[in-house]
Amino acid sequence: MTDLFAPVTVGKWTLNNRIVMAPMTRNRATPDGVPTSLMATYYTQRATAGLIVTEGVQPSAVGQGYMNSPGLHTSEQVEAWRTVAAGVHQAGGRIVAQLMHAGRISHPDNKHQAETVAPSAIAAPGEMFTAAGPQPHPTPRALTTGEIPAVIDEFASAARAATDAGLDGIELHSANGYLLHQFLAPSTNQRTDHYGDSAQARARFVIEVAQAVSDAIGSERVGIRISPVINLHGALETDPHLTAATYRTLVDALSGMGLAYLHTIGDSASPLLTDLAERFGGSHIVSNGWDPVTDVTAAQELVTTGQADLVAVGRAFIANPDLVQRWQTGAPLNQPDATTFYGGDHRGYTDYPHLA
Repeated sequence: MTDLFAPVTVGKWTLNNRIVMAPMTRNRATPDGVPTSLMATYYTQRATAGLIVTEGVQPSAVGQGYMNSPGLHTSEQVEAWRTVAAGVHQAGGRIVAQLMHAGRISHPDNKHQAETVAPSAIAAPGEMFTAAGPQPHPTPRALTTGEIPAVIDEFASAARAATDAGLDGIELHSANGYLLHQFLAPSTNQRTDHYGDSAQARARFVIEVAQAVSDAIGSERVGIRISPVINLHGALETDPHLTAATYRTLVDALSGMGLAYLHTIGDSASPLLTDLAERFGGSHIVSNGWDPVTDVTAAQELVTTGQADLVAVGRAFIANPDLVQRWQTGAPLNQPDATTFYGGDHRGYTDYPHLA
């Protein structure tokens, strides 16, 4: 039986176990997107995870979505990430930056009035939280065909910055309704150029970004996260045949790049995700959608049955910096305080107790 706690080789890295700390927005960076010393403490505390995937990190000022989210596009940001990476490595862990361009899930107030762009000029439903309170998502400006190579270059530049800062690699956030996913989903991509209007065209942007970051830092340092049919933030994939065609096109292309891993959100036993994992052929990280893994039995079952090579865990890691030890020993878990998830100080962030 494959042991959840046994070391595993994924891409460039040998990981201490198969438990991944999932990417989770925490809003503790400075208004200029610079990671703080508190963030370094937070990630270092959780370094016993086999792999840490950071919260979403914007590759450019335009790519920022949320207040106080970190970036990887200024020298100050890169220097601050050095402290994070050094702390995690000194504690024996591995950490990759999740590159997340928010696209239309944004508001100018959260990014010093930078513009909002997307595949098509269609506003997202709902509101974005800003310093002035919740505000409707603005209608984005549709990227021109000629502008897309520059956006791809932003991802590649951010990937190089991540490794320059000492981080172990990057994960492309192509899920949950953000920019890469916006190109994949028919409801958010109504383009008629070669980046839209067919399954192959909608997958093209993500494929080109994946190739660019692989060329920049080596494909063995690159993972990607996808969420077919999660239908979040108005990125709707309601036609099962079209969705399958889009993601098969995407994953077939990714499988030839030698990426470190495929990270999926959703029911890992579903026919589509099973098929995509088989097509990818490499390491598969599972986040079980809106039925998150919170106990060791469920995590071990995913690995034992072959549904996952590694299991991503979210909220349990927020409240339990020593989650791996607690799962190994059967110790009780701290319960997360949801009121402190987004923004604030050390409370509900770095003050959860460790085992004695």
